[in-house]
Amino acid sequence: MEGEGVSCCRAGGALWPVAAVDVHTSREVEALNGTNVRLKCTFSSSSPVSQRVTVTWNFQPQGTNSPESVLYYHEEPYPPTSGRFKERVTWDGNIDRNDASIVVWNLNPTDNGTFTCQVKNPPDVDGTIGEIQLRVVQQVHFSEIHILALVIGSACALMIIVVIMVVVWRHYQNRRGQEKSTEMVETEL
Repeated sequence: MEGEGVSCCRAGGALWPVAAVDVHTSREVEALNGTNVRLKCTFSSSSPVSQRVTVTWNFQPQGTNSPESVLYYHEEPYPPTSGRFKERVTWDGNIDRNDASIVVWNLNPTDNGTFTCQVKNPPDVDGTIGEIQLRVVQQVHFSEIHILALVIGSACALMIIVVIMVVVWRHYQNRRGQEKSTEMVETEL
């Protein structure tokens, strides 16, 4: 039953189900220095979503072992009142839609590191913790997929231009042919 968000524990020789929350995030996100990024975090729970849901976002900078608080949510968002993310993080989730996402504003290289999203929906308090490795870059790197999409898009645009040119040329040729036919008829008369 692991895939369903329920795990089991052995107690006194019997198996008892333990409720769990499954959290889903992108593993890696690359964003441009000075821009904003939405860190998507969704979850599923074996219990109905209630008002008791809590979401905890933390950040661990590259090369350190000390996590920092980013945002806490319980009925409403509580952004940090101090630290690197003060006035730079906003809640962008919707608990009713199982969304616990945030937006980090005005990225800079010190934001490189691991963001974690943990959701608790009592009685589901155990489960996975979503991790996002954020890389802030000076310029966006084109991946092979971006290059392939650019090539395919350019080829499609070129084909559309060629088709339009052929249609216009044929229309022009037909019109010239009709004008010549009309002139010939007028000349014969």
